[in-house]
Amino acid sequence: MIKLSNYLSNQWQPVTSGGGSLSDPVTGQQLAVTSGPAAGLALGFNHARTTGAAGLQSMTYAQRAAMLGQIVTVLKAQREDYYAISLTNSGTTKADSAIDIEGALFTLGYYAKLGADIGATHTLADGEAASLAKDNSFQSQHILKPVKGLALFINAFNFPSWGLWEKAAPALLSGVPVVIKPATATAWLTHRMVTDVIEAGILPSGALSIVCGSSQGLLDALRPFDVLSFTGSADTAALIRRHDAVARHSVRVNIEADSLNCSILGPDAAPGTASFDLYVNELVREMTTKSGQRCTAIRRALIPAQFYNAVAEATSARLAQITVGNPRNETVRMGSLVSRAQFDSVQSGLSRLRSETTVLYDGSRQNLIDVDRSISACMAPTLLGQPDADQAPLANDHEIFGPVSTLLGYRDSAHALELAERGMGSLVSSVFSADHEFLARIGTELASTHGRVHLVSPDAEKSQTGHGNVMPASIHGGPGRAGGGEELGGMRGLNFYHRRAALQASSAVLQQLK
Repeated sequence: MIKLSNYLSNQWQPVTSGGGSLSDPVTGQQLAVTSGPAAGLALGFNHARTTGAAGLQSMTYAQRAAMLGQIVTVLKAQREDYYAISLTNSGTTKADSAIDIEGALFTLGYYAKLGADIGATHTLADGEAASLAKDNSFQSQHILKPVKGLALFINAFNFPSWGLWEKAAPALLSGVPVVIKPATATAWLTHRMVTDVIEAGILPSGALSIVCGSSQGLLDALRPFDVLSFTGSADTAALIRRHDAVARHSVRVNIEADSLNCSILGPDAAPGTASFDLYVNELVREMTTKSGQRCTAIRRALIPAQFYNAVAEATSARLAQITVGNPRNETVRMGSLVSRAQFDSVQSGLSRLRSETTVLYDGSRQNLIDVDRSISACMAPTLLGQPDADQAPLANDHEIFGPVSTLLGYRDSAHALELAERGMGSLVSSVFSADHEFLARIGTELASTHGRVHLVSPDAEKSQTGHGNVMPASIHGGPGRAGGGEELGGMRGLNFYHRRAALQASSAVLQQLK
C-alpha cells in the first residue's frame, strides 16, 4: 500500500492514522493512504517563511525562472509514470490525462520564459514614476516586492497536476515558497510530482512543501503576510472567508468556486452553417473531456429557440458515438468520474434538474465498456433541455460537476445576455457566430460578469484554443459565484504573490532601484 506522507521542514513526516484513502474509480481497488492531522505545521510553515523565502528571494527573477525550467526537465523525464498514475487514480484516458499533465508542463515553461524576459532584477516597477514636486525633483514610484510569507494552495480533485503547477509556477517565480494541499481523492499524482522535484534538489530548502490528507490546522497556521489560494466548492470558500486568518488577520485569499459557464450560439448560426457545427462540436467536447469534470466546462448551452430541436438532435447524435468505460480499453474515449462519491453527487444533481427539463440524451441507457456498474464511477454523458429557458431557473443555480449540460432556448440577443448573467458570475463564456460585429458587441457585454470570454468565428476554427482550455497568457477566474479570484494572465499572475508599495524619494534615489 502506497503511503502519501507530508513534507514539512525539509523532511518527510511519518504517516499517521486517521487519514484518507485513494481508490481506482473504475475497479474500486484501494491504492494509497494519507496521514491524519499533520504534525509540525507551525514549524513547517515557519521554515518555509524564513529559510524557503530567504533562499528564493536571494535570487533574481531570471535565476528563479531557470529553476522552473529545470523542474520542467525533471517532470518530462517521468511523464509516463504520471500518465499511469492519472489513469489508475483519476480514471482518465490518455488524452484527458494529457490536458492535466502536458498543460502543467506548458504552464511551467511559459513562466520560465516570462521570468527569463524579466531578467536579473530583484524588484519590479509598477508603472512610471509620478512627480510630487513642480520641478520633478521629488517623485513617487510604485514597486512590487514578493510577500514576506508563504503561499498555501488548497486544490481541487480534477487537476492534480495542472492545478498544482499553474499556481506554483508564478509563486516560485515571484520568490514565494509554496505549501500544497491536494484533494485527497487524487493526491497521488501531486505527491509524486512534488517528490520528484524535491529529490532532484532544484529548489532551496523550504521552498516546496506538501500536506496530504487532513486539512485540519492549515488555516490556523497562516500568518498576516501569507497568501492563500483555494479551488473548490462555494460552501468551503465561505468557511475560508470567515476564518480568522482571513477575516481578522487579512491573509490575502484567491478563490475559484462554482461556475455555471455558458456557451451562446449566435442568431445567425443556423443549422448547416460552419458556426453551428463548431458549436455542437465544442459542446460535445466540453461535456465529455475529463468526464465533464472541468471548472470551465459548458453547463448551460444557450441557443436560439428556433434552433432548439436541431441542436438537440445534432448533439445527441454526437454523444451517442462517445465510447465510455474503463480507460485501459483502447476503444474508450471517456473514462470515469474520480470517485463513487462524485458519481452519487452527479446523479443527485441530475434528479434535481430533471424536475424542470427534458432528458434529450439519456446516458444511463448507454453501454459501458469493461466496467462493473455497481462499483465503478463511470457514467455516459447526459443532455438535458428546456426550450423556454425562463422555465428552468435551477439550470442557472445548480452546477452538476460531471458530463451534463442543459440546452436553454433564448428569444433574442438581449435575452441571451440576461440568461448568461443569471449564472451570477462565471469563469468563462463562449459565443459562436460568423457575425464579427455581433461577437465584438456581445463579448464586451459579457466581460463584466465572466472572467474570460471566448469568441469563435469560422475564420478562427483552426486557431481557437477551446472554450474550456485555460491558457497561461489569459486570466483564469471570475466574479460573483465563480469566487471573485484571478490567476495566470501572464505577468498578472505574479501580482497575487507581490505587495505593491509607493516609494517617495528624489529622482536620484529612485534611479538606484535594482
